[in-house]
Amino acid sequence: MATSKFAIFVDLENCGAKVETLNNILEKVKIRGDILLGKVYGYTDGFSALKEVLLSNTFNVVPSLRYGISQKNNADIQLVLDAMEVAYTNTLIDSFCIVSGDSDYTPLVGKLKSMGKYVLGISRSEVASKIFINACNEFQFLETVATRRAPVVKSRKPNVEENGDEASLVKLLESILDEQADEDEMFASELKGILLRLRPDFDEKSYGCNTFSKLLTKLSGKYGVIKVRNENNNVMVSLSGDTVKTASLLDSANWVSVFEDQLKRYKDDGFERINPSILKADITSQYPDFSEKGIGFKRFSDILKDLERRDVLKLEMDDQKNMLVKML
Repeated sequence: MATSKFAIFVDLENCGAKVETLNNILEKVKIRGDILLGKVYGYTDGFSALKEVLLSNTFNVVPSLRYGISQKNNADIQLVLDAMEVAYTNTLIDSFCIVSGDSDYTPLVGKLKSMGKYVLGISRSEVASKIFINACNEFQFLETVATRRAPVVKSRKPNVEENGDEASLVKLLESILDEQADEDEMFASELKGILLRLRPDFDEKSYGCNTFSKLLTKLSGKYGVIKVRNENNNVMVSLSGDTVKTASLLDSANWVSVFEDQLKRYKDDGFERINPSILKADITSQYPDFSEKGIGFKRFSDILKDLERRDVLKLEMDDQKNMLVKML
């Protein structure tokens, strides 16, 4: 399969400017292809914790120069100019990732698509414009990207103990395979290529195997999350259909604590507000049998109002009169 070549443009204020969040964004893009060029906008000394991840991914930085009320518009215009320059001058790049949900970028998305470019949008649900969402070829909410994160190796110098964390590797392989929405399985060689984009220091020998296929077979038998088969001397890998995720029932006794835990995860990831649909989707993913009536409510909004009365969250409305959930 051909590998997409990405340029990624990040509005730091939109993504929350946290190391883990930016790493999660990069993981999403690297699963889809190579990042040939990256730029971040709105950088200040307050974002110095990002230096290592920005340098290791060879990002260019556009600083934030605060002057007057038009500061935000200046950054937006610079992003558009840079993206168009790349689209016209760099023929290797066929895909763009824009980390911002501002509707002002919709004409840019339209122009890129008219040039045959693939556009992936990523944004916080709090500020994501429906116009921008619908304009992109693909869109991911940042809360979802952060929730399904894989563990990050923080040491600069890799060692066998860190790289030998099998559970971490299995989780990352599961994340990669789960993103292959169009295919039930993929070639082991393709899977390894994506894995090396995410972990350039990966080596199957660190896990006691001299080939990648042997490592996959070992992990398949030990964890049961992935399935490996041979087809005409090709090793094929897929998620195991036998793996069943069990969850306790969500009932009138535990539902408040479940919602509190999920809201705390958002807050820990740096989100102040989220769209209620994100919260409902994450609760449903954990408890597939979840229903409002099952815990004594008619609508999801009734649940949110009850949680507000309990001082678990606060409900707000945005400029378009859409409900937002604010973490306390």
